Amino acid sequence: MSHMPKKQKTSLLNKFRLRRLHKILAKINALADSMAAMTDEELQGQTERFKERLSKGETLDDILVEAFATIREADKRVLGTFPYDVQVIGGLILHQGDIAEMKTGEGKTLTATLPIYLNALSGKGAILVTTNEYLARRDAEEMGQVYNWLGLSIAVGFAEEDSDEEWDYQKRQDVYNSDIVYTTNGALGFDYLTDNLVANAKDKFLRPFHFVIVDEVDAVLLDSAQTPLIISGSPRVQSNLYNICDQFVTTLVEDEDYELDENRKAVWLKRPGIEEAERFFDIPNLFSGDYYEHNRHINLALKAHHLYKKGVDYVIDDDEVKLLDRKTGRILEGIRLQGGVHQALEAKEHTELTEESRAMASITLQALFQMVPKLAGMTGTGKVAENEFIKTYQMAVIQVPTNRPLRRIDYPDAIYATLPEKLYATLEEVKRIHATGQPILLVSGTVEIAEVYSSMLLKEGIPHSTLTANNIPKEAQIIKEAGQLGAVTVATPLAGRGTDIKLGEGVKELGGLAVIGTEMMPSRRIDLQLRGRSGRQGDPGMSKFFLSLEDEVVLENGPKWVHKYFENYESKGQGFSDAALKPRRFRRAIEYSQKAAESKGESARATTVAFDQSMTVQREKVYGERDRLVFEDDKLFDEVALIVNESVNRFIETHSPMTEEKLRRYILDNMTYKFRYFPDGFDVTDEAQVEELLMALYDKEIANKKQLLITDDGIADFYRLSVLKAIDTLWIEEVDALQQLKSVVSSRSIAQRDTMQEYHKESLISYDKMRDKIKDQIVKNIMLSVVNHDKKGRKSIYYM
Repeated sequence: MSHMPKKQKTSLLNKFRLRRLHKILAKINALADSMAAMTDEELQGQTERFKERLSKGETLDDILVEAFATIREADKRVLGTFPYDVQVIGGLILHQGDIAEMKTGEGKTLTATLPIYLNALSGKGAILVTTNEYLARRDAEEMGQVYNWLGLSIAVGFAEEDSDEEWDYQKRQDVYNSDIVYTTNGALGFDYLTDNLVANAKDKFLRPFHFVIVDEVDAVLLDSAQTPLIISGSPRVQSNLYNICDQFVTTLVEDEDYELDENRKAVWLKRPGIEEAERFFDIPNLFSGDYYEHNRHINLALKAHHLYKKGVDYVIDDDEVKLLDRKTGRILEGIRLQGGVHQALEAKEHTELTEESRAMASITLQALFQMVPKLAGMTGTGKVAENEFIKTYQMAVIQVPTNRPLRRIDYPDAIYATLPEKLYATLEEVKRIHATGQPILLVSGTVEIAEVYSSMLLKEGIPHSTLTANNIPKEAQIIKEAGQLGAVTVATPLAGRGTDIKLGEGVKELGGLAVIGTEMMPSRRIDLQLRGRSGRQGDPGMSKFFLSLEDEVVLENGPKWVHKYFENYESKGQGFSDAALKPRRFRRAIEYSQKAAESKGESARATTVAFDQSMTVQREKVYGERDRLVFEDDKLFDEVALIVNESVNRFIETHSPMTEEKLRRYILDNMTYKFRYFPDGFDVTDEAQVEELLMALYDKEIANKKQLLITDDGIADFYRLSVLKAIDTLWIEEVDALQQLKSVVSSRSIAQRDTMQEYHKESLISYDKMRDKIKDQIVKNIMLSVVNHDKKGRKSIYYM
């Protein structure tokens, strides 16, 4: 088997897994009649019986066959739908912690009810993650009926849209204490970060992860994996350089003053541009440490003007710069560019400058879902990325056969030399198909191209819907109606994902839904997902892609000979041609371009994972320490005394030889404002005397605090808050520093250094410094804080 071709080996492994799953399916099917014979009360009583068996030591696998048979029958009685055998197979794959690849329309939503019910019986919680709030709420409302009927609780992991209800810690506790939670990847990620910022045990709301299913798993864990979820706060001192640097870069000339490499998404000053900057700002050396902020802001302004396009990367909405998803056109609410880029865009567009915030907490989806003990996923297009799923998430992709034979016809791609030739060829195909009444889904890679096709259809008098995913409920409704007689829908690839297209009356006889792809997509997964829109549940359908040598993926990743061919084609002035390119070498070039794009994407995600390792290790240590303080603070008195002693000794060691001025400054800055003079006979050069003096000041202040705080609980709470505040303050600085470090070490590749090694080395140094700073900050918090009591005797602690 080791000498087999990779595809053949994968196919055999898939068949082997399916054969084993079919044996379990047979056992589940054998119980169908006995489950059907149960009364509603008997079937509902199964939940408590399963829980009792688990409490006595049985495992989920021990009750799997009966539990699946139970929820299957409950689905039939409550929802009116009895899961097919292939859906049961999909459910088994999910329970085993792998990815079920099920074609569009095969009923993944119903499939998930089987493993979710089984795993929720453990009492540890089961979570289903979807790509947007509309789908999460829709599926929770529909599938929640059967969970509730069987005696399990279900909740949605975010607040109602336009609701006045306060989404507080208590509400979140209620949600995550439910047996089953339907939520989105963003909501879950931000809840994880928020849960690790609370100061009291009573405010903790997130249970340890147990079982999580990710719907559209490739969209979440691959396509969105690199975008970090960031809770911002602690604004920096606002810089006054944004506007003036924006004005400066508008005076520069491309190729003369700066270089722009759109393929690498990079822009930088050339020697004349550097000299111009030094004249403009009247500074001797732009790269001197004294002018670091000038250099940084100039680079931010260059990026804003040349790497970010209005209407493509962002829009101005209500006088605010808001980011766009380039593929769907969806506004990314609440997400902002970090490191000053967002403020540079605001300066470019002359909107009000917002505060440049520090990242208080940050996590990527990769790091978030790698923490889940039992992670599973569903998608229609995962097999081509199986190696990456196994490497990153330890999940295999198992292809589930369709319930009915696939009848869709996938026609060969039509390849054209230029974009205009492709546009008109596509339009002719749309006109031909539309004349028959067959519905058409026309899919473009970006919002820009979708709008071009929309304009062309309008000129031809063809009524159509344009879907770029700005409104989620409307998006789902448009997609639902895309299969009606004569419908033409222009959309971006991910728009409406998760919603089935059902064929209208008479459409099957016309050949079903026609999917027309209008450009080379950056991944085969997207191609397959688009084709999968047609031919659901054995329906007829067709798909065809129209490509050109000017498609973005080909321009960025195509072999050199393609670029030369294109240049010769234009230079010869061959004129407009409506004939597709026939030679096989063009087809091979297209395939090469797509594979190169996939490789770039995988490499970029792997880099993100590698960079994130340092952050992940540090995050786990810091959050683990916070949890220990939140839940177990009884040993803090002794720990704090040791921390203060260590901080004091580090100060003494690093300030030798000691002087009265150094020591006085340390005491006033870190221990007490009331210090006036040293004791008689005090020798400032004697380290033992210095340590004794400083620890005596600590003992005196602690005695004072105990008197003010009165009770043991009061002093314990004071210690806990003092330490937590120190950890949080320095962790915010560390998160921000690691964000900045990524951009700093990237420049070291010019000096032939390994950027990853440099990053991990620098981040370790930064972490060790943070630990020392935390201890120093604890000393400040304990010594310089002020305890007040109001008229009712309630205490307040103010930290300086």
